[in-house]
Amino acid sequence: MIPDIYRVQELAANALHVQERIETACVQCGRRKEDVRLIWVSKTHPIEDIEAAVCAGATDFGENKLQESLEKFSIPRPGITVHLIGPVQSNKWRKAVGVADWIHSAGSLDELLKYNMLSAELGKKLNVLIQVNTSGEPSKSGLCMDNADDFLRSLPDFSHLHLRGLMTIGKNTGVAEDSREGFAWLRGLRDHIRKPDGAFAAFTELSMGMTDDLEIAIAEGSTMVRVGSAIFGKRTYPSRS
Repeated sequence: MIPDIYRVQELAANALHVQERIETACVQCGRRKEDVRLIWVSKTHPIEDIEAAVCAGATDFGENKLQESLEKFSIPRPGITVHLIGPVQSNKWRKAVGVADWIHSAGSLDELLKYNMLSAELGKKLNVLIQVNTSGEPSKSGLCMDNADDFLRSLPDFSHLHLRGLMTIGKNTGVAEDSREGFAWLRGLRDHIRKPDGAFAAFTELSMGMTDDLEIAIAEGSTMVRVGSAIFGKRTYPSRS
């Protein structure tokens, strides 16, 4: 499949603008731009956009829906890292482990135990982030803030999982600053849990920040920003009859 050159140029220009925002945010808070990974969130966009994005330089793709991940990434793409950033139903955990390099949305011991077993069966090491609901909004998945510390400290060792850090979604108020408190709290939890040895030796990542609040997230320590509309444009949803 040969991608549309104009779409490639459009995506490259959009991504460059996002990277400039990331760099500016890093300068303002004294961080290195290399320490913030840009995840291109291609939710609802067609496979043609994946091809164009790869040509535009994308290396990390995020999908909210497992089915879209399977449609776009079931055939491995050299140099491409697949991030599953939405919650996964228990009957689909096996497929999730098969397609994803990173899962950002783990939120229960049962889920982690199953991911570990399935990763062992597939002979892979799966990178996992634990999702915490820092906004308190019932529509969002993740651990309750009150229980997150105890949950993390109670986890066993996993032979085939890399516990890499934490994920959250900012408040859905339309005001980026409203998410700062939750982002700062998540960074504090990560720093409190992280140890130079043991199960949390690699607990370095904070997946937080999207198109509208990435600057606030970076200021509060984000290492992964998940950007969709600022790169791919408005999402297209199937019409309902």
